[in-house]
Amino acid sequence: MTETVSLPKAMLRGFTMKCPNCGRGHLFGRFLKVADHCEVCGEDFTPQRADDFPAYLVIVVVGHVVVPALLWMEMTYAPPAWLQLAIWLPFTLFSALGLLQPTKGAIVGLQWQLGMEGFAATRRRVVTVRSSAGRTRDLSAVAQRAKAEA
Repeated sequence: MTETVSLPKAMLRGFTMKCPNCGRGHLFGRFLKVADHCEVCGEDFTPQRADDFPAYLVIVVVGHVVVPALLWMEMTYAPPAWLQLAIWLPFTLFSALGLLQPTKGAIVGLQWQLGMEGFAATRRRVVTVRSSAGRTRDLSAVAQRAKAEA
């Protein structure tokens, strides 16, 4: 039987760049290129459409950290402009690059868990089916698809 994954767990698995379904497979093939499928459980990631949303979130988070810190440093110590640039430009660059992939993974986990875009059809869900004899059994979406094709 397939375990139901909660929304926070799916997003955390995505944030750690792992498959939101099993938590073991790699979510990314390259830096920001989501893999086509999980190499462990076979979950299909092609329906994901994170687009620019992760970048917007990273800009908001990094901006809300850097701007107050920069203003605090300016008001407290009044360092020269070259020193401010030498500190804050690399900090902004590396923190944005460091958060971009985990944020995209969390968004893919969110889409996967909520069944957004094409994930509703491909996501492995446990479905209860009643037979004509009145018995119930659980079938995953993959098993249902294979049964329909046969």
